[in-house]
Amino acid sequence: MKQFVTALLLVLAAVGSYRTAAQALPVSPAAPLAPADTLWRKSLSTALSFQEATLSSNWRGGGVNSFGLNALLNAHANYRQGIHSWDNEADFLYAFVANQGQGYRKSLDRLFLDTKYGRALNPHWDVFVSLNLLTQFAPGYRYNDDANGQQQAQLLSSTFAPAFLTMAYGFEYHPTTYFKVRLAPFAPRLTFVGRPERFVAALGDTPYGVHLGHTTRWEVLAAQILAEFDKNIATNVNLKARYVLFVNYGQDLALRRVDHRVDASLSAKVNRFVNVSLTGILLYDYDQDRAVQYSQGLTLGVTYTARGYKAR
Repeated sequence: MKQFVTALLLVLAAVGSYRTAAQALPVSPAAPLAPADTLWRKSLSTALSFQEATLSSNWRGGGVNSFGLNALLNAHANYRQGIHSWDNEADFLYAFVANQGQGYRKSLDRLFLDTKYGRALNPHWDVFVSLNLLTQFAPGYRYNDDANGQQQAQLLSSTFAPAFLTMAYGFEYHPTTYFKVRLAPFAPRLTFVGRPERFVAALGDTPYGVHLGHTTRWEVLAAQILAEFDKNIATNVNLKARYVLFVNYGQDLALRRVDHRVDASLSAKVNRFVNVSLTGILLYDYDQDRAVQYSQGLTLGVTYTARGYKAR
């Protein structure tokens, strides 16, 4: 957690130091995806950053050669006609670092797909039905030293293992353009874990809540709250966050069994193509671990944003 706070302070410092440069450089509006359509609002945001270090064989300062990459893509396609709406989002995040002598290791990994149909009840409330998928792209490992001091990799997860497919029914409250919250009293979730025996050594007999001999777990009597915030909180500085609460009230209503997940990013734009960003994930899932998990990344790289509608 101290590392996360330190990184946040670095981002804020970078924002201040880059603001003068950003004002001196021309900032063009986002490129259009397609001719404006009164029914569809489309947007695309991508970011790619690299990190690299090369040391000579006689470098006395210490360290190792390394290479890293951080990639992000977020796309929206939202349709509105009268009281009907259809919102779609794809949110991908992946990062890795390769250190000489240690090989490739991922640091961030997220694949989130969401589609939602809504029918307006009044200007701020909709009734909705949604389907979303949350999973990852690549295997994940825990690294420990053996008796000889050599690092060993222990498999914790894999591609689409776990994968969470959730269908939710309920009401959405959207008081502003940058904040909305879905309240779903009925949100059955299906958890996929292919070949769960691969993870027993690291996670126990029920990896991600899936029993051995099975590849799925149904949680039918469940509820979900999903809140999203996306706003420019200062000139060329954007804060985007997603909070998900999931509770299986058909099994156990104990507070320790309630799942919480926060995905957040703070981005500062230097010019149209360069930005600095801090991304973080905070997770509590009783079926995975009894403690809070978190991951964080700080990057300076290239970004591209486009939209298919005129900004208001």
